[in-house]
Amino acid sequence: MDELMWSVARTSGMISLLLLTGTLLVGIMARSGRAFGGLSRYTQSLLHRSFSLLCVIFVMLHVLSLLADSYAKMQIIDIFVPFLGDYRPFWQGLGTVSFLLMIAIALTGLLRRHLGQRVFRGIHLTAYLMWPIAVAHGLGTGTDAGTLWYRIVTVISIGLVLAAAIWRLTANYLDHSATRRLAREGVKL
Repeated sequence: MDELMWSVARTSGMISLLLLTGTLLVGIMARSGRAFGGLSRYTQSLLHRSFSLLCVIFVMLHVLSLLADSYAKMQIIDIFVPFLGDYRPFWQGLGTVSFLLMIAIALTGLLRRHLGQRVFRGIHLTAYLMWPIAVAHGLGTGTDAGTLWYRIVTVISIGLVLAAAIWRLTANYLDHSATRRLAREGVKL
């Protein structure tokens, strides 16, 4: 049974990394206000939500399978209080921090209309903190972290997120963002 749980934990962890990376990439694209790859803003938003939901499901599967695995020695408290675990406590704690940030982001996404834009955006911006913490968690505690394929997937994920962040912060984006803000304020250009 432990072998099965460990395999489920490893696989769901890797799928979570890919989905989390995809969520962040599509979120950056959607927030930029520019079309990307011929996708409408509606499609980008739908992809972002779909990736987010799938990511939460796979992270839950990851956590539950680790709870069922006697080798990982994970306790329920480890899900909510970081750095207490028996197995690589620092790296496991990073996973807990990332998980808690994910829950906060998911809840604010669901409660967006009731929280107001400023609160929603402030909490949602922690995704830029959550993602590298999750990546570090995988590199520090993942069974496959030392394998070439895992490192390649991680390096590609990091490269894509950095490229998207640079793309978003380009002069064109900043000009486009200022134009949108002025249009919302009623300034005609």
